[in-house]
Amino acid sequence: MDDSRAVAIVSGGMDSVTLAYLLASEGHYLHLLSIDYGQRHAKEIEYARLCAKRLGADFDVVDLSGVGRLLTGSALTTEEIDVPHGHYAAENMAATVVPNRNAIMLSVAYGIAVAEGAKIVAAGMHAGDHYVYPDCRPSFVRAFDAMQREAVEGFGDPSLRLHAPFIDKAKAEIVEIGASLNVPFADTWSCYEGGELHCGRCGTDVERKQAFRDAGLPDPTGYRDPDYGLEP
Repeated sequence: MDDSRAVAIVSGGMDSVTLAYLLASEGHYLHLLSIDYGQRHAKEIEYARLCAKRLGADFDVVDLSGVGRLLTGSALTTEEIDVPHGHYAAENMAATVVPNRNAIMLSVAYGIAVAEGAKIVAAGMHAGDHYVYPDCRPSFVRAFDAMQREAVEGFGDPSLRLHAPFIDKAKAEIVEIGASLNVPFADTWSCYEGGELHCGRCGTDVERKQAFRDAGLPDPTGYRDPDYGLEP
């Protein structure tokens, strides 16, 4: 087994792709996992695959779509619920919560990491997610890591841990880190709606645009509505 092996959840969005590039820059041998949890579109998975190819990483799509069909009530898994527009701080963004999503994904990643003798399970949660998503908060990361130490005790690498390097970082800081690593941001996908272009109106698109603006870096993303959400 490679002593620096890391299993990372990579959706194909800018945060997780930057995470993969960061891990690669630190010398980790990567196994990237993209999770099909029955989301409205699978476009982002192809960007995760492209990331893995560029980094020479192992790559697998984990099919949890059968589970996702049971996680109803979210705009990300239920076609009948409209994807809300606006900033993540808006109350209507609760419609994008998929129940227990990160815990489910990370449990799968930990199982694979134990089987492969990896030292790290990595995920790209960041400070901008804390308001809406309880499974993106530092308290969740600490609790989940502690739970997994109990769950896999005696198996795999005893130093295995959950690594979330962006947990206290704003999205603009992730843009800055990615730019320093030459992350090809144009080849990442954030939009919840999955059209030809990013819609520019859903919470993740608004956050993406604001991050590039706040970092003072050009945004290479094509949006249907490029100015929405950028009011002072």
